[in-house]
Amino acid sequence: MLVLLAGIFVVHIATVIMLFVSTIANVWMVGSSNVGTISTGLWLLCNKTCTQLPVSSRDEASLKAVQAFMILSIIFSVVALVLFIIQLFTLEKGKRFYMTGAVMLVCWICILIAVSIYTARFTGTMVYSTNPHHGYCFILAWICFCFSFIIGILYLVLRKK
Repeated sequence: MLVLLAGIFVVHIATVIMLFVSTIANVWMVGSSNVGTISTGLWLLCNKTCTQLPVSSRDEASLKAVQAFMILSIIFSVVALVLFIIQLFTLEKGKRFYMTGAVMLVCWICILIAVSIYTARFTGTMVYSTNPHHGYCFILAWICFCFSFIIGILYLVLRKK
């Protein structure tokens, strides 16, 4: 049981780190231009230098929603990690980690909403770019989506023995 708890803890830490990286780094979409490689993220447009991300007024609300839900997913993931540590030392044997699992599933929903909005609104629409494709941050966000669901379900069914 200790190995299972340690494994879940390590995957949870990895998920938090990947969420931070995918939110902060500016490689959600990558394309090429005559200047070189262009990448866009949730915050900046980068080629040789980074500038403010040019967004039409039509897509501005969508981008802000993606930014907000990614930040919320980080917050909920960290809160779930702290709850897990607290519940690990305060719950009696045989009790379940219901609160930790519920908070992690809220994190999962936030990631789902953010990545779905980004996919629907911003995929393939890079300014000044040809041949746009998804970058590693977009892929990390989907990996975090899978990990947070698995971790949330494991917390709900996990008993402390």
